[in-house]
Amino acid sequence: MKLKRLAAGVALVAAGAVVLAGCTPPRESEVVTGTKITVAMNDVFSGYNTLLTNLNSLYNAQVVYMAQDTFAYYNDKSELVKNTDFGTYEKVSDDPLTVKYTINSGVKWSDGAPVDAADMLLYWAAVTTHRTNGEAQTDEETGAVTDQTGTYWNTGAAEGIGFDLVSQTPTLSDDNRSMTVVYDSPYADWELVSPIGVSGHGTVELAYPDKYTGGDAAKNAKADLIKAIQDEDYDFLGPVSKSFNVDYVYNTMPAEGSPALLSNYAYTITDMKADEYVTLTANPDYTWGPSPKFETITVRAVPDSQAQLTALQNGDIQIASGQPTPDIASALAAGIPNVAYVGASESSFEHVDLQVTNGGPFDPATYGGDADKALAVRKAFFMTIPRQDIIDKLIKPLQENAEVMNTLVSFPGTTVADEAAKVNGYPELEVPDVEGAKKVLADAGITTPVDVRLLFSQTNERRNSEYTLWAPIAAEAGFNLINASSTTWSADLDTKQTSYDAALFAWILNNTGRTQNAPNYITGGANNFYGWSSDAVDEPFKAIDTETDGAKADELLVQAEKAIGEQYWSIPVFQFPGITAWDESKVSGVTASPLTPQYFWNFWEWTPVNAG
Repeated sequence: MKLKRLAAGVALVAAGAVVLAGCTPPRESEVVTGTKITVAMNDVFSGYNTLLTNLNSLYNAQVVYMAQDTFAYYNDKSELVKNTDFGTYEKVSDDPLTVKYTINSGVKWSDGAPVDAADMLLYWAAVTTHRTNGEAQTDEETGAVTDQTGTYWNTGAAEGIGFDLVSQTPTLSDDNRSMTVVYDSPYADWELVSPIGVSGHGTVELAYPDKYTGGDAAKNAKADLIKAIQDEDYDFLGPVSKSFNVDYVYNTMPAEGSPALLSNYAYTITDMKADEYVTLTANPDYTWGPSPKFETITVRAVPDSQAQLTALQNGDIQIASGQPTPDIASALAAGIPNVAYVGASESSFEHVDLQVTNGGPFDPATYGGDADKALAVRKAFFMTIPRQDIIDKLIKPLQENAEVMNTLVSFPGTTVADEAAKVNGYPELEVPDVEGAKKVLADAGITTPVDVRLLFSQTNERRNSEYTLWAPIAAEAGFNLINASSTTWSADLDTKQTSYDAALFAWILNNTGRTQNAPNYITGGANNFYGWSSDAVDEPFKAIDTETDGAKADELLVQAEKAIGEQYWSIPVFQFPGITAWDESKVSGVTASPLTPQYFWNFWEWTPVNAG
């Protein structure tokens, strides 16, 4: 289960053109023997391969961030930081766009195998459509692949979008430490592609457990993987893709020594209990980047913010972060012994999405295919949302300057947000218009009351409060707003579309690119769970992919949002206020960050206080 969905369709970033790549000298470990820390996240860990659509969550990303290295990361100021300890990349050519990635010599997986082009080539095969010839069945509850034919990667790859613009098989060089990719056309956010994820040889070994043994197992697995991808050998790749989809989905410990646990970063997963915690232990073979300080980090799932604060006060956890309530904010402001905290807006925003192909009240099929009638019902429904009241009663007690959010494609204060708000119609929907909604329904010939099942997190106090504020107003206008909250709401979004009509949740961004919005709204997009489809939306988003002029790309974003607003598919509510708190008698170096992975961004700087 996932509490927040990640909006981006591309893996975490790689940043900055770097000309030279080399071997990073090993540094001495700064791990303090015997030290441990327990930190909280708001939901459970469900798997190690965050490229999969069913594992695409903030909470998996927070754990994986400490075990899988990458070419760059975002700091607490949302600035890209080049991770030259791991590797580098450079733009070789603008026409055609050509990028060369190089992993430093000495960077290795926790089994001793080098991190190299085999791992990057697996990424290319998995997140594009160019090495796919099959299809899959997925679990209705979780979205995980349960059966598949041929070669199929459950990553949500879309034809001609993002890294899929690299249709030519990448070339390998520098003793297989480098991979060069050539784009079919310019790609605006090429610098945000970091072609590394789970291990290539490990995935092959999982797929063929009896074939790769002995001292040359990793070497042979890498060679066979590279050859199969280059030769389009789907007979070989089919089982590899199945392992990629299935073997990294776990919430209990895999067998000891399983390739599904391979790490190429500061920590390795060493223990976990389903729906409770994951424990990571410092990787003794990690010598190429900044050393962590704690020997073990346990990440515990504590969904309730008040429970996190109580656990922090009781010493059960040392770092907490989440959606504060007015009571929590007041308690922290009044002062709690040894507890420090920081509050700031997060890169998350609350919104409401509507199902349009599930046979419900917003689906044209319900009205004999009358699209105008269905649109009228969607419009009337949005006219009942007490967005300003939600801000005043639930958000301003936490953030005095909070405002209703009126854009889906940017954040308040940006030029794009200001321009989008002029054309998307959202500012006219800040306060309910009950009489207006009644008239829209009557003019469309809609019989009331109209049942609308609202899906949201059953355990989230704030969303329950939002529902409580909204339901009576909706009732006045002719909508019976049914509480369809669920503890598995996130999986339900894309596996149980007929069980809800509207969804209230948050998107969280993990980069600053312009292209990350497309998967949420385009036809067939990885995060489009609702059947939305419109050329007026698809065309500007697809144009953004190849538009390298920032000003023109911004104009296209505004154009896309105007089209979304005219369809009444989705509406924003507010940008999240967040609070991160920690026990300063036990740990220092904690800093909040708005982007994924939030406060985990500098885990290596967390330092035990008075250790030893």
